[in-house]
Amino acid sequence: MIMKTMALETDKKLCGIGSILIAIGFLVPFLGLIGIILLLIGLKGLSNDYNSPVIFQNALYGFIFGIVSIIILSIAMITIFLVRMSTIISMNGMIMGPFRMFGIELILALLLLIITFVLFLLSAIFYKRSFDIIAEKSGEKLFNTIGILLIIGSVLIILLVGYIILIAAWIIAAIAFFSIRSSVS
Repeated sequence: MIMKTMALETDKKLCGIGSILIAIGFLVPFLGLIGIILLLIGLKGLSNDYNSPVIFQNALYGFIFGIVSIIILSIAMITIFLVRMSTIISMNGMIMGPFRMFGIELILALLLLIITFVLFLLSAIFYKRSFDIIAEKSGEKLFNTIGILLIIGSVLIILLVGYIILIAAWIIAAIAFFSIRSSVS
């Protein structure tokens, strides 16, 4: 029983510290990456502590969708940048308008941005599922709120206010992880 309590204490600390680093990661991306790794390690432990592998599985799917969305967003931004650079000077050397983009490249960039948005939303949905199970298993209802905030933040990220909501969600997640009772039921 003591070992199980110690494992739970370690796992909730890993998740709490990871959540704080994810929140900071919106400003310092490298810390966000460290945070997500700590969170996943901690969630794997919580999955074992609560005998619920779905906690980790959902978080892992959320992580994968999040990483893929970041990769696609990077591709979209590079595409937009390269097209913008190629339209500044045309083949005959004339300077083009600063807002001119070729049709297919614009469509590709917009399509990539839409795919990024959908994948980011899927990431939030899977994290919400994981947090809902943790709320049920731990009795800490704050996790239900975090899941909702992650989805709202993901939807509103287009308006940029979503970033603030996402940062708040991860700060609240840290509070929730540190608030988990040390006994496993």
